[in-house]
Amino acid sequence: MADVVLKNVRKSFGAVDVIKGVDLEARHGEFVVFVGPSGCGKSTLLRMICGLEKITSGQLLIGDEDMSDVEASDRGTAMVFQSYALYPHMTVAENMSFALRMAKAPRAEVDKRVRRAAEILQITHLLDRKPKDMSGGQRQRVAIGRAIVRAPKVFLFDEPLSNLDAELRVQMRVELSKLHNEIGATMIYVTHDQVEAMTMADKIVVLRDGLIEQIGSPLDLYTAPDNRFVAGFIGSPQMNFLQGQVTGVSGIEVQVAVPDAPDHILRVPLRRTAQVQVGQNVTVGIRPEHFLGTPEGPGLEVRIDVVENLGGIAYAYGKTNAGQELILKAESERPPHSGMVVTASINDAYCHLFDDAGQTLSTSAGAIRLRDAAA
Repeated sequence: MADVVLKNVRKSFGAVDVIKGVDLEARHGEFVVFVGPSGCGKSTLLRMICGLEKITSGQLLIGDEDMSDVEASDRGTAMVFQSYALYPHMTVAENMSFALRMAKAPRAEVDKRVRRAAEILQITHLLDRKPKDMSGGQRQRVAIGRAIVRAPKVFLFDEPLSNLDAELRVQMRVELSKLHNEIGATMIYVTHDQVEAMTMADKIVVLRDGLIEQIGSPLDLYTAPDNRFVAGFIGSPQMNFLQGQVTGVSGIEVQVAVPDAPDHILRVPLRRTAQVQVGQNVTVGIRPEHFLGTPEGPGLEVRIDVVENLGGIAYAYGKTNAGQELILKAESERPPHSGMVVTASINDAYCHLFDDAGQTLSTSAGAIRLRDAAA
């Protein structure tokens, strides 16, 4: 078993605290993704697991063994970096087998592992080439193959696709998911791209300023964010946020007025632990796809500024009468045009509410149905 467990792990560079106390468990065979904005500490945390950065305090367990002070080479991990870090004078086979050859592994075993990794990554025909004769995607496959031949307990990926073009990134996301399914090893992956996180992860860890904001499956984070930061970070395009005020509380339901749509009172279920009072200012969150396609009543008047038509889907960017920026999902076959004024009717069932501190107050009934349907 290769569970990875972090217990109150901290990292400081002098007086600067970078990782401020992280508790986390990645179970054997999980694909865990660290995601967050630049500077949040995700790469530092990964390097601490690998052993390239020393832990200031706390405990790191890999497969029930305390690895907090163990050398990187003895932790049973393998890292794939953003830069391919291949030896330019070596062939693909020599690059992939380098660690095993340095460990004096038997020649037959080395050849067997290299051949097997090449078959998995479909680069058998490249074994005799050198890095300068390959594309970026092929070089990244070689870097991944170098990790596979070591048969590590845990694979660690530090933004491995960020140097690739858009089409190749999509292809490599699929290939990495296939690799995880075939090998079944524990994988921890760092990215700033939340689309990568949503499409690849079994479990997402959202980080901000050296702390964990939320841990959960991609759909859990999408449908039930714990706070406004997670709600805005997970999802592309991001969630819309509108100013609102509580006008009534009835049991576990709250009524909210939105100044941009004065004739529409939102009715949103509350979390059981939420404390809400009439007159309280709140932030209403709703995703672009959760506006009603055909207005069924009063809504928001939105003047469209820009339309992004992606083929099968379109997004319209505009502003309400009060100047509030808004993103709407639109019909790609009949999208609105720049300068057009449309009415966006809010679907109450998918609304989220946040207090002044950014904490979630609501339970999105529609989002829960979406999550349950997917399960």
